Amino acid sequence: MEAALEAILMVVDEPVAEVTLAQVLERPTHEVAAALRALAAEYTAAGRGFDLREVAGGWRFYTRAECAPMVERFVRDGQQTRLTQAALETLAVVAYRQPVSRARVAAVRGVNSDGVMRTLVARGLVEEAGTDPESQAVLYRTSSYFLERLGLRDLSELPELAPFLPDDVENLEETTK
Repeated sequence: MEAALEAILMVVDEPVAEVTLAQVLERPTHEVAAALRALAAEYTAAGRGFDLREVAGGWRFYTRAECAPMVERFVRDGQQTRLTQAALETLAVVAYRQPVSRARVAAVRGVNSDGVMRTLVARGLVEEAGTDPESQAVLYRTSSYFLERLGLRDLSELPELAPFLPDDVENLEETTK
């Protein structure tokens, strides 16, 4: 079963749930889960150049952290594709306030965020999450790709914002209303 798991996980481009793997392999989910955890531990113990990680509700191979700089150099060939400050701010608002409309993002940031939001949607980090029943505005949320890129299992693993907020955050919100 381990060889079959490895073969499947080699070709996936997004994390695969244990249940899906169990169905494909026609094995009980608990057996597949145990095998995945054993493989992950084996790769770590052997110091392989890759990890098997559980993120965004599934399992996938990732480059081991200490090998990441060489892989990035190989893949990007010196080109960096980073998010702008505006994109990072917008992504943070969506992550912590989701589901959220473009208007709400703009209100929090204090500037129009339509172009930045389109970029984040195009990069797959943000996706539509329905419409607001009152205003009919499109609502946005972070995608599973966002969780995957940040190495998070779910949104509960986002860091708390309180340590980064000003001491008088209550007064700040009242003055912006």
